[in-house]
Formats: sequence, C-alpha cells, structure tokens
Amino acid sequence: MPAVTAPAFAASSFHERDAYVKLYYASTSMMEKHFFVYVLASRRNGTLYIGVTSDILRRVWEHRSKAVPGFTATYGVTRLVYFEVHENAESAILREKRMKKWRRSWKVDLIESTNPTWRDLYAEIA
Repeated sequence: MPAVTAPAFAASSFHERDAYVKLYYASTSMMEKHFFVYVLASRRNGTLYIGVTSDILRRVWEHRSKAVPGFTATYGVTRLVYFEVHENAESAILREKRMKKWRRSWKVDLIESTNPTWRDLYAEIA
C-alpha cells in the first residue's frame, strides 16, 4: 500500500490527521505498524529538525524532555510542527532522507501548508 503523506492530507483538516493518530494509539490490535516522518522547530522560522519514528508520541516526548542528548537538546528544538504517516519503514526513511536534502524554503512551505501558525501539535495528538 502507498504511504499516506502530506499531499493526501492537504484536502482534509489537520484535526482529521490528529484524530487518526489518536485512533492509532488507542487501537488494541497494533498488528499493522505505522511510521512517522516529523519536523520539529525551535520556534516559528527557527531551527528545524527532521526525523522518523514508529512511535511519534514517545519520540517527541524524548526531544521535549531532552532525554536524549544531541542536536534537538543543544538547540532547543522541541515544537512538533509537522508530521506525516507512512505504512512502512522504507517509505518513511526514504521520505526523511529526501526532505533533509530540501531547501529550507521548501520545508517552510510544507510546514505552512498544514500549520500556518507553527503551533505545537504535540498536545493535539497526545
């Protein structure tokens, strides 16, 4: 099956995507694992970090709490401003690698296509 990525969510509301993530975590049968490509920011138009994970709630919490030393802890990059869902690790990793090579302006455009105010989405999906 193809990955569910940002363009697929462009027509629907961001709240529908949040509801999907909550439903995914509430599901008792996690037979089918999903993967997330996410973008964190230090503030609006601030430092950006792109990552991939199979557990977005845990991973973003690790960034926010500085549980893992590294780039995000050093630069205060804790605000979840964008994410997309993939059905397999290969497509998520490929998307992450491609996005990391993008120009900054393309990344900003992607964030602002679904989150024009750069609000922190973590509370909405947690």
